[in-house]
Amino acid sequence: MSILKDIIYKVAIDSIKGSTDIGIGKIDFDSRKIEKNDLFVAIRGTLSDGHDYIPKAIELGASSIICEILPNQLETGVTYIQVKDTNAALAVVAANYYGNPSQKLRLVGVTGTNGKTTIASLLYQLYKKAGYKVGLLSTVKILVDDVEFKATHTTPDSLTINRYLANMVETGVSYCFMEVSSHGIHQKRTDSLHFAGGIFTNLSHDHLDYHATFSEYRDVKKSFFDNLPKSAFVLSNIDDKNGAVVLQNTVAKKCTYALKSYADYKAQILESQLSGLLLKINGNEVWVKLIGTFNAYNLLAIYGTAIELGMESLEALRLLSELESVSGRFQYLVSTSNVTAIVDYAHTPDALDNVLKTINDIRTKNEQLITVVGCGGNRDKTKRPIMAGIASDLSDKAIFTSDNPRNEDAEVIISEMEAGVAPINFKRTLSIIDRKNAIKTACQLAQPNDIILIAGKGHETYQEINGVRHDFDDMKIVKELLEQLHK
Repeated sequence: MSILKDIIYKVAIDSIKGSTDIGIGKIDFDSRKIEKNDLFVAIRGTLSDGHDYIPKAIELGASSIICEILPNQLETGVTYIQVKDTNAALAVVAANYYGNPSQKLRLVGVTGTNGKTTIASLLYQLYKKAGYKVGLLSTVKILVDDVEFKATHTTPDSLTINRYLANMVETGVSYCFMEVSSHGIHQKRTDSLHFAGGIFTNLSHDHLDYHATFSEYRDVKKSFFDNLPKSAFVLSNIDDKNGAVVLQNTVAKKCTYALKSYADYKAQILESQLSGLLLKINGNEVWVKLIGTFNAYNLLAIYGTAIELGMESLEALRLLSELESVSGRFQYLVSTSNVTAIVDYAHTPDALDNVLKTINDIRTKNEQLITVVGCGGNRDKTKRPIMAGIASDLSDKAIFTSDNPRNEDAEVIISEMEAGVAPINFKRTLSIIDRKNAIKTACQLAQPNDIILIAGKGHETYQEINGVRHDFDDMKIVKELLEQLHK
């Protein structure tokens, strides 16, 4: 059993009521999970305030409480620790409780609008191929070496992160690669983690449903790099206009990567095909199985990270050439009738623009490009017309459909998308609410050699409608439909 005074070491405390020399069973911020001698942390959430559940936590046996506002009535035998920010306190106590596991392996965080999942997942793949035990904390899944767990958030809560990191340390993991979201940074979930490095991919329009302005979104991302230690490195995409901004105040070693600008890690695309890319990285040529300019950036970030972590250059290049694409990230199949279907997670304007431009750069223009795309409900509404405009500009046919409508009306979402279509492109667009029917229509319209892009959901195997998750896998559905329609 852990002792409270050890768990709260380095927490910024305003006041303490009661003894800290008591044993603690476990820590939780969900009052329903509290048991005898547990520590309850009262977190202010978007839907509820943990302070309202302090009496319930005590009733269930909590022996200590961390809160921002002390209850009017203090219970005898319960220790109350008052702090200014319970999110920040949770990060510290979680790390202490699990023995600060991030200090016992090399943890690298990846942040930015696009590319986080691909970079983190491919770094995991690369280090596995190099013979290491490796961990992954990503949107798609959590991996403790070879054991897989389901992911629920891009960046889990502090307790979950530290629990998995402790599991990794016990398993003998040497390296862990982690997606770091703006929500996670803002809610202090990554506080008290010791990072060996941080990667900045790019910054574009996203999450303005959560962050009030783009500058606030940028500054939250930047704060991750501001807080890295001197012993860490920052690897920043200097081709992005915010690439220099994230380097401004960090004390970590500053490294850059780019395709267009002068940088520490520089690449040129010598050949681009549907089968892969021929890249020249810092003077060495390497053929990779991934596709498109955006993947050239991702691979360059992976190469730079491997070098900064001490890998020999030729070994890193050899391993790059063996990497396979990540589920739902430019994942494609070619049907028996020679129709190419591509499934991609592109759910931001910038990501959709990148994917469509990549396809247009590779294709001959003698075939049709048919794009199926939707926008998520209960998310940033301002990107809906922008994404529809991009899809109709860069495709021969754009079909607007449902993504995850969540608690919004799918018809309303689609009508907000349609507002972004230029009059000249009206004839190129269709609106079909049912996503399966939209994909079926794309398959029916496709002729041999045509390309279908299904964007927005990528790796997801569900569709969320009115709070219910229904089984839905874009890749599985398009594969079945193409087999049925093109026998």
